[in-house]
Amino acid sequence: MISNENFYNSANFHLNTIEVANLPHHEFKVKLNAPAICLRNLNPANGLCNGTRLHMVQFGDRVIEGEILSGKHAGKRVYIPRIPLNPTSSADLPFEFVRVQFPLRLAFAITINKSQGQTLNHVGVIIQQPVFAHGQLYVAFSRITNEANLHLVVPNSDEARTQGRITNVVYPEVFRG
Repeated sequence: MISNENFYNSANFHLNTIEVANLPHHEFKVKLNAPAICLRNLNPANGLCNGTRLHMVQFGDRVIEGEILSGKHAGKRVYIPRIPLNPTSSADLPFEFVRVQFPLRLAFAITINKSQGQTLNHVGVIIQQPVFAHGQLYVAFSRITNEANLHLVVPNSDEARTQGRITNVVYPEVFRG
C-alpha cells in the first residue's frame, strides 16, 4: 500500500518532468548576469514584455531583479515575480495543471521571430535550412545597428559557395484561394 505522502511526492515528481512548449522548464537554474528572455507581457509600459532581453541582477524566493538589455528601456531595473502558468489546450495532456514559475528562459541565442522589434549590437545568423517565411531574412538582417557586426553561417553547399545564394522558400498553396 502506498501512503498519501509517497503518492504526493510521486505525482509531484511526474508533473515536474512534463515539458510543454509554452511553459518554462520546471527548474530555472541561472547565475548572476546570465542573459534571459521574458516569456509574458508583465508590464509593457515599463518595458517588461514578451521577448524582452535582460540579465539577472539579484535573486529572491518570489522575485528576480533584472536589467533590461536593449530598446528604449535599456538599463532599467525590473522585478519579475513568479506567476501562475497554464499549458495551452494543444498540449494534449489528460489533465489540467498550473505551475507557479518565473516567466523567463535563458537566452544566449534567440529565434528570428523573437528578435523582431529588437535592436542588437551583434547578430549572428545560422542558416542551416532555407528561410521559410517571406520577410524573415529581412527581419534577421535588420536587427543590427552596424553591418560590420552581422555574421552569417551558411550551408556548405556548392550553390551557396559558388553563387552566394540562399533559397527563400515560398509555399504557393498558401496563396491559392
